[in-house]
Amino acid sequence: MDTYTHGHADPVLQSHRWRTVENSAAYLAAELRPGLDVLDVGCGPGTITVDLAARVAPGRVVGLDVSPAPLDEARDLARRSGVAVEFSVGDAYALAFPDGTFDVVHAHQVLQHLTDPVAALHEMARVCRPGGVVAVRDVDYAATTWYPADPGLDSWLALYGRVARRNDAEPDAGRRLLAWAHAAGLRDTVATTSSWCFATPAERAWWGRSWAGRATASAFAEQAVDYGLASPAELQEIAAAWLRWAASDDGWLGMMHGELLIRA
Repeated sequence: MDTYTHGHADPVLQSHRWRTVENSAAYLAAELRPGLDVLDVGCGPGTITVDLAARVAPGRVVGLDVSPAPLDEARDLARRSGVAVEFSVGDAYALAFPDGTFDVVHAHQVLQHLTDPVAALHEMARVCRPGGVVAVRDVDYAATTWYPADPGLDSWLALYGRVARRNDAEPDAGRRLLAWAHAAGLRDTVATTSSWCFATPAERAWWGRSWAGRATASAFAEQAVDYGLASPAELQEIAAAWLRWAASDDGWLGMMHGELLIRA
């Protein structure tokens, strides 16, 4: 069983609810057209999934997540948005669909949390139709940078990496997507990068509060303590660093992501 480093606490879902095709899957947008069938692996609360569905309607769209926790919220969003999406619990290593079922198979911030991302890519390619695309995007935590400098944020980044690797996951997944695809036997690829930037007062307040909450009340925080990697006091110091950054008028943060389009 893989361990999801973030979990589904509200400070985590707060950031997941912000995600759309425009800010999280723009590299895929040109491939989308009405009538395509799409599988969204690791859909979470469904904001990207619903956006995909609006762009490919009347095509079939299925959102899968390993946990049922965010799926009721995803279903409610689809109803309110007036799009048809099927949401269910699913396993990235054993997708319950015949070969060649979908035109697009998408996964955002998923492979970094898996113990065997190569096997997951192989399975995603299996359910993709010839001529379709597998689209994956993952952050590269080691490439995250910010201003102003703060030892508390240095501690956060180092701790996050230790917790993720304790889960046999790869926090610097972005740079590895191409290698993982090659290891899965997938060679028709286009690799790109894009980034998130948080710099306005509203962006800093939102992102800083999200990570301050994750540092003290999320699966990440619980794992850090359970694994003996941090104390509650140290997590409180990390949360305070995030709030200091959010309050800084000069505060800026960039997160680089690797992206890969794989032609089936």
